Amino acid sequence: MARTSSNMLPLGTKAPSFTLMDTVSNENFSLEDLKGLKATVIMFICNHCPFVQHVNGQLSQLAKDFKSKGVEFIAISSNDVENYPQDSPDKMKKNAFNQDFIFPYLYDKSQEVAKAYQAACTPDFYVFDQDLKLVYRGQLDDSRPENDVPVTGNDIRNALNCILENKKNTSTQKPSIGCNIKWKI
Repeated sequence: MARTSSNMLPLGTKAPSFTLMDTVSNENFSLEDLKGLKATVIMFICNHCPFVQHVNGQLSQLAKDFKSKGVEFIAISSNDVENYPQDSPDKMKKNAFNQDFIFPYLYDKSQEVAKAYQAACTPDFYVFDQDLKLVYRGQLDDSRPENDVPVTGNDIRNALNCILENKKNTSTQKPSIGCNIKWKI
């Protein structure tokens, strides 16, 4: 399994704006349309990556646990679907239903959004505050497909709880590790 680490965008960075198609509703949404009242989690994921498959259940659960608290989740797939057809929009829609995603699963056909966020891997996570300033980036938790550590979402949960409790997140922010984004040639 190839392992790529996230780039760790500088904290305080303003979330780059975007408008992308949601593969579930076939509607276009902007970041402004989707952002949360208290926080916004942007996740670069895809269908075929074993690192993402390993955490899909927790992604679904996190969104369910935090949505009522003013936190919105946004999933984006930026992979090249010509060479990775399992990540195509029709398969993204099916995966969203199968995983019980309650958040939009957006398709970044041009890959410009992934580039704007300096996303490098799947999964790659970004947590923004109510002003869309970056307060957390990196891993979901310490679990990986091969390490027998339970998937808890602890790192993201802690970042979100710090926002909701108006506390500074003093935990070490570790890069995410996963498959590289499949860039177009």
